[in-house]
Amino acid sequence: MAALGWLTPRRRPATARSVLAGEAAAEAARKSSLPTELPDDQRSADDTSTAGPDTSVRPETAGTEAPAFPVVGDDRAAAFFDLDNTVMQGAAIFHFGRGLYKRKFFQRRELTRFAWQQAWFRLAGVEDPEHMQDARDSALSIVKGHRVSELMSIGEEIYDEYMADRIWPGTRALAQAHLDAGQRVWLVTAAPVETATIIARRLGLTGALGTVAESVDGIYTGRLVGEPLHGPAKAEAVRALAAAEDLDLDRCAAYSDSHNDIPMLSLVGHPYAINPDAKLRKYARARDWRLRDYRTGRKAAKVGIPAAAGVGALAGGTAAAVALHRRRR
Repeated sequence: MAALGWLTPRRRPATARSVLAGEAAAEAARKSSLPTELPDDQRSADDTSTAGPDTSVRPETAGTEAPAFPVVGDDRAAAFFDLDNTVMQGAAIFHFGRGLYKRKFFQRRELTRFAWQQAWFRLAGVEDPEHMQDARDSALSIVKGHRVSELMSIGEEIYDEYMADRIWPGTRALAQAHLDAGQRVWLVTAAPVETATIIARRLGLTGALGTVAESVDGIYTGRLVGEPLHGPAKAEAVRALAAAEDLDLDRCAAYSDSHNDIPMLSLVGHPYAINPDAKLRKYARARDWRLRDYRTGRKAAKVGIPAAAGVGALAGGTAAAVALHRRRR
């Protein structure tokens, strides 16, 4: 069972590498951020979701109407959104890998590995730091030696091909509510900061905090700055950005589906569990955090396997994984 150890997540504190990763992500986010202005109307023309500002009543305030949130014009408040399975269905790094495979950046066996990692992620419903880092290492080896500008250009195409139709409308509407209130909104993700920045711009968000890959003269070296922006590193990134942007974290909001993001969620005054895994759901309920679930079939979401065209080798292993997952439940 040692090989399946990553299925049991281990909580870990922030380390020097976590802090370094967080600070690098905050610096990159500030460089690429877009200005956010309060629009004349309080809802974008193309937003058809009904999520809107949060006026829900918490149990302890039953009988009294909770104030509308987010607060319009509060420029010391901001919102931080996890990406994978919070804003977008599935893992951004997997979709990016599919796009690179299509462009012959790597071989079929490496695409199978990407698909298998994504399948396990979906089946288990958790993100283990060691497993996630293995996925990042795979991506780093693929982009090593390529120009940052080249990957950014390709990333725009990959977003249109594989990501645009996977955005959760409900979560998108929550982000828009913050933007409409004149607040800044950042994605916070272990995905490469370049990929995250593309997604943030396409959604009209302020910017993104993501894993920073080292580059020299605009060429990737195959190394990270610090570590993947995961768990405690996400919290360090939010902390660093808040300090640089003069944000009051007690007035900020954070949204995530994963218990691995509890450090980030615990930093802010308005934590939300979105499409939560079992551990986050339990943790959030115990602390009276707000929960929202935009999935139409939770079991289907847990066992759904990404459609990686042409990866026939995945089928047999997937069946075994599903069986194992059912036994563990």
